[in-house]
Amino acid sequence: MDLHAFLCLYLTILLSLSLFLLLSLRRSLRRTLRLPPGNFGLPFIGETLQLISAYKSENPEPFIDHRVSRFGPIFTTHVFGEATVFSADPETNRFILQNEGKLFESSYPSSISNLIGKHSLLLMRGNLHKRMHSLTMSFANSSIIRDHLMVDIDRLIRFNLDSWTRHVFLMEEAKKITFALTIKQLMSYDPCAWTESLRKEYLLVIEGFFTIPLPFFSSTYKRAIKARTKVVEALRLVVRERRKESERGERKNDMLEALFDEEGNGGGFSDDEIVDFMVALLVAGYETTSTTMTLAVKFLTETPLALAQIKDEHEKIRANKGATEILTWNDYKAMSFTHCVINETLRIANIIGGIFRRTTSDIQVKGYTIPKGWKVFASFRGVHMNDDHFKDARTFNPWRWQDDKGATYAPSIFTPFGGGPRLCPGYEIAKVITSVFLHHFVTQFSWEPAEEDRLVFFPTTRMQKRYPIYVKRK
Repeated sequence: MDLHAFLCLYLTILLSLSLFLLLSLRRSLRRTLRLPPGNFGLPFIGETLQLISAYKSENPEPFIDHRVSRFGPIFTTHVFGEATVFSADPETNRFILQNEGKLFESSYPSSISNLIGKHSLLLMRGNLHKRMHSLTMSFANSSIIRDHLMVDIDRLIRFNLDSWTRHVFLMEEAKKITFALTIKQLMSYDPCAWTESLRKEYLLVIEGFFTIPLPFFSSTYKRAIKARTKVVEALRLVVRERRKESERGERKNDMLEALFDEEGNGGGFSDDEIVDFMVALLVAGYETTSTTMTLAVKFLTETPLALAQIKDEHEKIRANKGATEILTWNDYKAMSFTHCVINETLRIANIIGGIFRRTTSDIQVKGYTIPKGWKVFASFRGVHMNDDHFKDARTFNPWRWQDDKGATYAPSIFTPFGGGPRLCPGYEIAKVITSVFLHHFVTQFSWEPAEEDRLVFFPTTRMQKRYPIYVKRK
């Protein structure tokens, strides 16, 4: 037998044994533990391909819907290389969120963790996470927005809208706005050729989030890794130069300066740690809010009564201001129906469909056992789109939030920004940016869709054709 034939036989036997052991382990687990019902799918691949193909449809939760109908709101599957328990049960989701750092720890598919970096806020744990989460919150709370950020938010949104032509891709323009605002908040850069080049690399990074994390298997993941390298190199140069400026006493009022100050308080962050932290914050600020901005316009366009009401609200605000006068915090607080529109947009099509966690011990939930070391996925959208929790859940109805009706929903029912120790630190600024954008958009333009487009949910929630529209200035 030649060497090639021997190796083929050896690999065949090894693969067969691996499959046998894996199947035996699964059967053993089901016998010894009362796992949530479900299906592991194919060996190694599991149900990953079914998940990916399902989310390319227009149904917001096809993967979860099908399995909830078969197994109930808590079920077992195998995706992205690991056994995972999915929950579309609000009480279980709240239990997962509230026990972060105790029974569960942050854990994401390796495709995501490799691309955002091991020092990102998303993957930090323990006291370091508490400290950095608090620091991030301090740069995005209501007083900071009111006293410092509101001017830049209004200015940079106007700057983008002033450049629009007759035909625009709304999702693309929304991303330019949120990226510019995040860059400004992080490191004091205004839009320029460098920031636009960085943004285009970010697009490639994000596309790799939900792929099989093997460069030889996925060309998308391979491109994402290369793009991340370019992003990291660009940010590392900024950090090095700013560190020198800070040492010379040249200071800026931004997040990067705050990270340098934190070092003086015993932080001791390396350049790589700061870069990872910034990479994750750019992703969070860039992708999430721009999606809400775009989809709010889409849903308003399809709901004439809501569009008329929001136009009336903003025309009244604008009537009391000069043509170039910026919006204030009081103006933002007066946008009551706008807040309803944003809540409803977040409920139906929030880009954050849920969160991954990993168990730190065997966990008892609803009569089932989730073994130590297993992944869990708390599905927020699975709850948001359930008629048991929201009447006509798949219908856009911003009036459900009017007159404090939203206060009747339990905290576990509506969770667009997560909860517990990992509540999104930018939740308030995301709402402010979306509100200011909608104000200038509806008061400056009339518009109509340029072509038919559709909402898809993989690899992230987005309009498939970037929502092309024709706009006309008023």
